Amino acid sequence: MKALPRRHQNFAPSPFLRSGKVATATFSPGVNTNQPCDNHGMPTDSVFMRISSPDISQSKTKNKGIMLYDSQNADVELTQAELKRKRFAAENKNGPARAEGPATVLAIGSANPENILIQDEFPDYYFRDNTMIRKRHCHLSEEHLKQNPRLGEYMVPTLDARQDMLVVEVPKLGKEACVNAIKEWGQPKSNITHLIFCTSSSVDMPGADYQCAKLLGLNPSVKRVLLYQQGCYGGGTVLRVAKDLAENNKGARVLVVCCDMMACLFRGPSDYSNNIELLVGQAIFSDGACAAIIGAEPVESIGERPIFELVLAAQTIIPNSEAMIGGHIREAGLIFDLHKDIPMLIANNIEKILIEAFTPIGISDWNSIFWITHPGGKAILDKVEEKLDLKKEKFVDSRYVLSEYGNMSSPTVLFVMNEMRKRSLKEVKSTSGDGFEWGILFGFGPGLTVESMLLRSVPLPTNYY
Repeated sequence: MKALPRRHQNFAPSPFLRSGKVATATFSPGVNTNQPCDNHGMPTDSVFMRISSPDISQSKTKNKGIMLYDSQNADVELTQAELKRKRFAAENKNGPARAEGPATVLAIGSANPENILIQDEFPDYYFRDNTMIRKRHCHLSEEHLKQNPRLGEYMVPTLDARQDMLVVEVPKLGKEACVNAIKEWGQPKSNITHLIFCTSSSVDMPGADYQCAKLLGLNPSVKRVLLYQQGCYGGGTVLRVAKDLAENNKGARVLVVCCDMMACLFRGPSDYSNNIELLVGQAIFSDGACAAIIGAEPVESIGERPIFELVLAAQTIIPNSEAMIGGHIREAGLIFDLHKDIPMLIANNIEKILIEAFTPIGISDWNSIFWITHPGGKAILDKVEEKLDLKKEKFVDSRYVLSEYGNMSSPTVLFVMNEMRKRSLKEVKSTSGDGFEWGILFGFGPGLTVESMLLRSVPLPTNYY
């Protein structure tokens, strides 16, 4: 059987050795084993290998392939991908090693800079009274502005100064949140198999995921994922990705962390511009990091206890909304777009997502579930509450986080999750979800993109902690 030219090898898969005996393979020098893979995890680029078997009596090389003959004189052409598939099937007769249960949140930790901005100290009404914010945390201080006065000017080239600060501070703050999550988890950090880092503030190579892993002293073989420019829906994104990793890799423990800082977008006003979007952003954005440990099949014997189950994840784009929220990296830093119609647009589209998530489990009363919602601003919470006829207490945790921390972008919704489980315990609720079994997590951001997660709470015994 003549070996096919390399360009045709992917389209002519050959049978395995008919003898049924196990063949051993030796990779030829120079073969690249880091190839693109198909959806089974196998390389798509077929590269011939040299193989040996007790049944092989003769072999000869033709063209770019290896011609093989077994004891029955059957022509066999074996590729690297095919051999790996056979080995995989032999070692995993019952399919890949997947977790049997859903992914769960096993621990949560947060961190904020020490520098605090008190809203009451601002003379402007919009900052002081209209944001529903009491205080915010911000790494950028008066001292930083004295050292880099151009950071406070309107639309001047300051990207280098901003990034020089952020590529150092974002991983550091993220690391603090991770340390707190790992401490609550109570397991050695060597058990962490994956790291997901999300930020829209710093851009560098190697990125914040690499730097955070180094700061934490994680195993060099930890599998890292870096998510850039997700904006305010990033908290939902990291949970969705972590859910897939935890459920499809038995025993995986995924450390997720979101960290954003307003130094990327802080700037002073212009005497010649009536840009209300700039005013809104400077009034509500702040700094924070939140981390969580995600894993399926918690091992209770070593102290692992679930906080929430991640049941179903979804992402959708609201039609005709691309111009509503946006961000653009320019010489002046991150320039953001915030349209005044965002609250109404979200409120008008959120129920469709709820119906798709809860109809399969027979829920249609939105007051019978718990809500973990990104508090993008007071107006968003007010409009959604009004549109769905929600009780005031449904957004109590979102409003608390907005009041005490401001809008920290991607980590904010994880702060809300953390606050809900802590309040549920403090108020002796029956579950981690304010006493309800089922709930929803929402994140909103550029696109206009909506991340949603169907959650299931866990019972809270009085001796939970």
